[in-house]
Amino acid sequence: MIVTRTDLEAQLDRVRAAVTDPAGGIYGPRSAAWQLQRELLIFLGGGRAVLLQLAHPFVAYAIDEHSATRGDVLGRFQRTFDHVFAMSFGPLDAALAAARQVHAVHTRIHGVIPVDVGAWPAGTRYLANDSESLRWVYATLVHTVVHVRQLVLGRIAPALRDAYVRDTWQFARLFGIPEALLPRGWDELDGYVEEMTASPKLTVSEPAREMARFLFGAVTRDGAPARRRPVAGRWLERMSAAMLPPRLREGFALPWGARDRAAVAASVAALRAGYPLIPRPLRYLPAYQAATRRLAGLPPTRTTRWMEQRLQLLAQLATG
Repeated sequence: MIVTRTDLEAQLDRVRAAVTDPAGGIYGPRSAAWQLQRELLIFLGGGRAVLLQLAHPFVAYAIDEHSATRGDVLGRFQRTFDHVFAMSFGPLDAALAAARQVHAVHTRIHGVIPVDVGAWPAGTRYLANDSESLRWVYATLVHTVVHVRQLVLGRIAPALRDAYVRDTWQFARLFGIPEALLPRGWDELDGYVEEMTASPKLTVSEPAREMARFLFGAVTRDGAPARRRPVAGRWLERMSAAMLPPRLREGFALPWGARDRAAVAASVAALRAGYPLIPRPLRYLPAYQAATRRLAGLPPTRTTRWMEQRLQLLAQLATG
């Protein structure tokens, strides 16, 4: 099913109907979504989420053939998170505007998969507004937030996980994803992700491998091996490999030897010991901090802007 503009507007009406305070956006400050998504820690899962998305040939070919990621990494990073954070932490009007902008961009993204890839024969058409593809991208984002938080901060109570998943129905609706495709709770979402990662619907294509090598700084934008591999890129590659199922890790040809496993174990141990000691204001996303100040009638602080710039710098460091 293709999500049309009419479909999108119908889902946006559902979003509005569920919002009690438009200033608080689609979730609001007391929501499970704000509680779980406000941590800077979730950026640790960025590589995992991207690789899970790229493992879907529809996503991989759409990015390869239509995205400016290789030529403008920082710009793509900033545009993506401007939209995501407007949807998650912005006021309702900003979230709806971002949803319409993303949908409009997606309507121009379509093409044909040129070769057989897993469950998809050569000649299969892909469209960015395909509801099943949108469902997969949504699922990777929500599932990764829980995965990373539990990896570092410990198990999340089942009731909170379920509440978080139900909150994110609002986020899914901003992409026009039909109600029938929304998970009822964490177990249903987790089961869907497990089913997909074992299915030939997810098969790592050559464009996906090339994009992964570029995003982790192993190759330059023209595909040539990088002369100096960024330390941040190599670290993120290892952490991302650790969070993938073996089939996909092998599909992306990610290194996973004894040294890699030891480095990941040491990193996780250091994060578990050190991250909780960071003062809470420094642990929270700039978008979350700006949102809480907005609701209090205050402007963003210099610290918020400084943190945004540091996140942009990390994107550059990872790719070199």
